[in-house]
Amino acid sequence: MIPDETVDRLLAHVRPHIQRHLAHQAVNSSQKKPFVLALTGLQGSGKTTWTSAIVRLLNEKYHFRTINVSLDDFYLPHEGLVRLRQENPSNELLKMRGQPGTHDTGLVREFFDSLTVTPANSPSEVLIPEFDKSRFNGEGDRVPREQWRRVPVSLDSSVEVLVLEGWCVGFQPLSRSAIEAKWKEAKEHVPLLEDSESGFPTRTLQNHALDSYLTINQNLQTYCDMFMGPQHLDFLVHLDTDDLANVYRWRMQQEHALHLAKNQGMTDEEVVAFVKGYMPAYELYLDSVRSGIFRPLSEEQRAHKGQARVILGRDRRVLDIVGCS
Repeated sequence: MIPDETVDRLLAHVRPHIQRHLAHQAVNSSQKKPFVLALTGLQGSGKTTWTSAIVRLLNEKYHFRTINVSLDDFYLPHEGLVRLRQENPSNELLKMRGQPGTHDTGLVREFFDSLTVTPANSPSEVLIPEFDKSRFNGEGDRVPREQWRRVPVSLDSSVEVLVLEGWCVGFQPLSRSAIEAKWKEAKEHVPLLEDSESGFPTRTLQNHALDSYLTINQNLQTYCDMFMGPQHLDFLVHLDTDDLANVYRWRMQQEHALHLAKNQGMTDEEVVAFVKGYMPAYELYLDSVRSGIFRPLSEEQRAHKGQARVILGRDRRVLDIVGCS
């Protein structure tokens, strides 16, 4: 449970941007689009918990009509994930869901299109997709459309804030030369048991072929062009830490709790293998998120955007909340 005062510290950075967006919408009332508040965070950092707290306060305390969606809920259906693996047998990164390329971009486009309300499509409704990660022995599958949550919208009652949550939201594609340079450096530096004192592997780029990263990077480019580049987002909240080894610790804590509650969950060895599938992306893209994803935009565009970094300690307690220009 995150204290309301902590969430309010974060929302103090966000609310002026929301209010400015809504004021602009009021003047241009022929079309309503929500303010897109993106939330990205390391595996196990508590993205779902933070999202729930943010949505609750925005709705109940500040009375902004707010909904949320997870990037996870746009995964390809199970048969699509299987086909993706079969069509890319040499790319280990695509053997598990999560990487750019494992999501249904058509469904993403449909969802975002439904959020824009005009006189021609008012009233209408927004369908929030859902993916059940427990199906097919944990491989997961999409929940039938008739079971998705439905949100009625109109020009008089549109969605004012969308919270888009996902582990790779905010990641920006790199040039081929930048990826090659990082990969070559990793290949030349063979880690010992581990370079950090934790013993958890946080230098992993050397574990996969260069072509695998280039494929993921191209998929990420598609995502950013379509819906999660800085031109599409209004504010980014980044749940971060000063020690990447905490990702392993946090995931293990979650799985230990799951074992106690339901007698199921991954072993510590399985957690390490699972997190290692995501670690290369952090090595490639985390620096640009930390430096600010809106920096490449023009000064005029940046004036309407915002970013905040929530720095978490080993116990997930908030060490600091820092605005990023």
